[in-house]
Amino acid sequence: MSEVDWLSHLLRIVTVTGQLEVRCAYGAPWRVTWDQAAANEIPYHVIVSGRAILEDPQTRTTQELVGGDIVLLPHGAAHVLHDGSGKKPIRTHEHRGSAGWVLSENDGQGEKLDLMCGRFFITPPHDRLIRNHMPANLVTRARNGHGEGRGGSASDQLASLVRLMRMESSGDRAGGRAILDALSSALFALVLRASSEGEQAPAGLLALAAHPRLAPAIAALFADPARSWKLADLAGLCGMSRATFMRHFQDRLGCSALDLLAELRMSLAANELKKPAISTEAVAEAVGYQSVSAFRRVFTERMGMTPGEWRRQAQHRA
Repeated sequence: MSEVDWLSHLLRIVTVTGQLEVRCAYGAPWRVTWDQAAANEIPYHVIVSGRAILEDPQTRTTQELVGGDIVLLPHGAAHVLHDGSGKKPIRTHEHRGSAGWVLSENDGQGEKLDLMCGRFFITPPHDRLIRNHMPANLVTRARNGHGEGRGGSASDQLASLVRLMRMESSGDRAGGRAILDALSSALFALVLRASSEGEQAPAGLLALAAHPRLAPAIAALFADPARSWKLADLAGLCGMSRATFMRHFQDRLGCSALDLLAELRMSLAANELKKPAISTEAVAEAVGYQSVSAFRRVFTERMGMTPGEWRRQAQHRA
């Protein structure tokens, strides 16, 4: 794995699984409502073909989605998808396949929609690392194009992945559920890749990773979070003065580089504390703390419990 591959380093720290839940085949008028997701869940929707309006009831904002669009809601906000007509939706009927997902259909004769809906599950406490540094809505275009280089662009790869998911969800075949879950997990990584490679990366971590001058600092922090990083070291990697680096980093992420470093270290520590054979002192050293008391203090401040309490809870969940 390349040292500059921040995304692979992130996904080694943060365990993300995916699940396709509903395949919708509607004719307008239609409307589907989702409640607020659980803290460790990120809903996703793939517009295979057709058109949909994404509405946020809380902010009263809307966004039009078209075939090939993929939307993630990292903050798990309650939301509505509808055809935009304002007409009373036609009643749906549902069939559950052996692969676990549900086919939802209606008898509408209007504009057709082919939609796949599911969610990603992020193991606590890593959901906070994702939610704190991702936009509320993350929309990516999966388009067939002529991407340069081997494998084409991330958008091309997303289009290929969506085709696979559509094919796999078109019938009940051996291994269907396992394959769809694996493809859903890959979808998460590809959406983040495509977003960070886009011309206008969204706010937060993806904007940092896409920034040509700040990207070296992000790559370094994710590749070696246990290192004793100083702001001057990170600024030097980016060819900036310490003050300029701090200002640009804070503007794009909403927190300092050292705050992000502490979050990464706590996520690593949470993983290590699940191992019964490793001591708290060894965990502290493994994630970059020379003093176990300093580690305990930071862990308790950020996690809301001591390392020992986290260990006991993790063992109980297991």
